[in-house]
Amino acid sequence: MAKIKSVYVCNQCGCTSPKWYGKCPDCGAWNSMQETLSGPEPEPAKRHISPVTSAVPAAEVLSINEIIADEAFRYHTQIGELDRVMGGGIVKGSVTLLSGDPGIGKSTLLLQMCAPLCETGLRVLYVSGEESARQLKLRAQRLGVQAGSLLIASVTQAPTILATIEKQQPDVVMIDSIQTIYMPTLNSSAGTVSQIRECTQLLIACAKAREIPLFLVGHVNKDGAIAGPKIMEHMVDTVLYFEGERHLAFRILRAVKNRFGSTNEIGVFRMGESGLEEVGNPSFEMIAGRPRDVSGSCIACVLEGSRPILAEVQALVCKTNFGTPRRMTTGFDFNRTALLLAVLEKRCGYFFGNLDAYVNVAGGLRLDEPASDLPVALALVSNLIDKPAPYDLAAFGEIGLAGELRSVSQVELRLTEAYRLGFKRFLLPKAAAKQISRPPEDALLIAVDSLRAAFDAAFVQK
Repeated sequence: MAKIKSVYVCNQCGCTSPKWYGKCPDCGAWNSMQETLSGPEPEPAKRHISPVTSAVPAAEVLSINEIIADEAFRYHTQIGELDRVMGGGIVKGSVTLLSGDPGIGKSTLLLQMCAPLCETGLRVLYVSGEESARQLKLRAQRLGVQAGSLLIASVTQAPTILATIEKQQPDVVMIDSIQTIYMPTLNSSAGTVSQIRECTQLLIACAKAREIPLFLVGHVNKDGAIAGPKIMEHMVDTVLYFEGERHLAFRILRAVKNRFGSTNEIGVFRMGESGLEEVGNPSFEMIAGRPRDVSGSCIACVLEGSRPILAEVQALVCKTNFGTPRRMTTGFDFNRTALLLAVLEKRCGYFFGNLDAYVNVAGGLRLDEPASDLPVALALVSNLIDKPAPYDLAAFGEIGLAGELRSVSQVELRLTEAYRLGFKRFLLPKAAAKQISRPPEDALLIAVDSLRAAFDAAFVQK
């Protein structure tokens, strides 16, 4: 009988090693080597002279014109923000990975999704490896989910889940979470690289064969990435991230991979007493309660997919008490902030060398678009000189290393959204102003080509 050995497997890339390393020799991740038991290796298969044998049936081949794919192959969840992110609904046979921090609302979103799906006559199978059936019933009552076609199963073995799907024939399957599912034939424990990979492959094969939409909940590690091998993200069709702080009301649902839609769309939710609630007008919610005549504040108009969103950028600059000044950002890229501070010092003469600088995006939104460079720079300089920008001013534009302002896309869409919320002054790059064919009535467009001109227009004009 073959001897069972102990090996160490990296939980990030799946690299195996006979001994433990503090740093993975393959991907370089620290403290990622976990001990697992390795069973006897299977006997090598006999070599055949020809790789093609008559015993292997050929795959069924269809012409692309014979395949039907229209909107009838999508299930609409009746949750507008979720349908937007997923490209219009749930595609039959698709596999979606939903990930996020603990307590962010992943299980809540899936359970709330069950109600409208069941109302349309679909049978939904919710498999939980973390909660019992009674606990799920209590949470469903709190969320107001009552549907007779919602099936609950509290199991953790992958073969049992496949047998349940074969017997019940559901229309949608939800697994919460994939880290709790395991194969009894493998020697490793649940949550390891081998278990996650094998269980995910079995479930995906079942979903594709029966054209059943499959939702998998994935845990995240301390770095915020999906726990388990990176190959898991390549196996699924859609990867959704739930973002936001647990103590903040807003939750951002973002698609980082989507084979059936855009990856630029976001969905905005609010965590309430009865679960997640859609935020139909996120721009109004993000800037509500903004103070008047306070330095260090500017309104940014960014695009998230096809949706323009207004967000308040706040900055605080103060004298440092340490030898090295602090730089802290929330909702904005740290390295981008350092770059903007360098441009402000070199090109505009605003020195931050002995000052602490803090940048915050109010409401829990994260700004990744280059168009948010100009409002961040305006907020920093506004607080430095202690002079507020006009209350009805909105700005957008990308900043280059030479201190120039570069154009951005969808200018008219940004102006329309900001004008609808009461903003009458717009600070934008001169190159972007050429895209405007019909500006809003009684709106003041301030088109500039450099940072110096932008500061003169923002803090001199009233």
